[in-house]
Amino acid sequence: MPLSAPPSSYAAAVERYLTGAGIAKSSARIYRISLTTWGWMLAGEPAPTGPARRGAKPPVFPVTAIDDPALPETLAELAAARADEMDADTVNRELSIARKAIGWWQRQGWIVSDPTIGIERRPAPPDRTKALAENQIAALWRLDVALREKTFWKMLYESAARADEVLCLNLEDLYPQDKRGKITAKGGAVEWIHWQSGTAQLLPRLIAHRARGPLFLTGRKAPAGTPTLDVCEETGRARLSYRRAEEIFEENTRLLANPLASPDDIEDLDGWTLHRLRHSALTHDAEDGTSTPMLLARSRHASVRSLERYARPGVDAVARHVAERDHAARRRT
Repeated sequence: MPLSAPPSSYAAAVERYLTGAGIAKSSARIYRISLTTWGWMLAGEPAPTGPARRGAKPPVFPVTAIDDPALPETLAELAAARADEMDADTVNRELSIARKAIGWWQRQGWIVSDPTIGIERRPAPPDRTKALAENQIAALWRLDVALREKTFWKMLYESAARADEVLCLNLEDLYPQDKRGKITAKGGAVEWIHWQSGTAQLLPRLIAHRARGPLFLTGRKAPAGTPTLDVCEETGRARLSYRRAEEIFEENTRLLANPLASPDDIEDLDGWTLHRLRHSALTHDAEDGTSTPMLLARSRHASVRSLERYARPGVDAVARHVAERDHAARRRT
């Protein structure tokens, strides 16, 4: 028997899961985006991708429709088609989140079956190029973008924090005189992030006269139904979403990511992801000789093994290392 009455819709079931399963606020945005994507596929429809995804209204259907015996076959085809269009890390993350939610709904007694059984994770070859070179970071700072983006990107790189953690910052969480802020990390733990002078110089202009509310805001009034905690009382604007922040960064970095491309072809190419700023910051720290304990503290990882992918020196650091040990070149100089 169900522990409680099933929600009236899939969307309502998602919200019940996010609040009832103890999902950290910093992770809830990513979970909601992934579960919205899976909502289309669980309704038997292809999930929109690219620009079509923004503003698309997910289908409305009861959560009990997940028990449709014909769904697994349809879902497997839709998931395979999506996997062909997306990178393996994104596909695997979304599948993992969907399975967690389905398992929780099963434990509530709202559904019986798991239509994702048989859908396999995609092999993800290691990406050795995630860390941006220092000249690429310098080129990023030279872009002509809005103050909000300049401050957000600087804070991500200087703090090596996760993008969703920084987007959840409120003005009350900031300690500008100490160049640090209090964030809610994975698992709900309260932790600190620290930034440098670049962020410290931009923050006062971004905050202006405000004293409370989200640090990073959208450029327009919050739509009806936006949670109170995600609305600035003084301006009426909403908290900037991860999805929109990622879109802006990706769009503005397409030419940097594809320096040989023609501006006419740039719309068909991909830019960088926000996560690469965190990856770059930790990699550059490791290249500069930062100790493992300090890297663990900066990254807030629980184990050295989790840190290994960031501590690998980048291509420029390897090139410098080889050049410094080139005896023939030293003799010529």
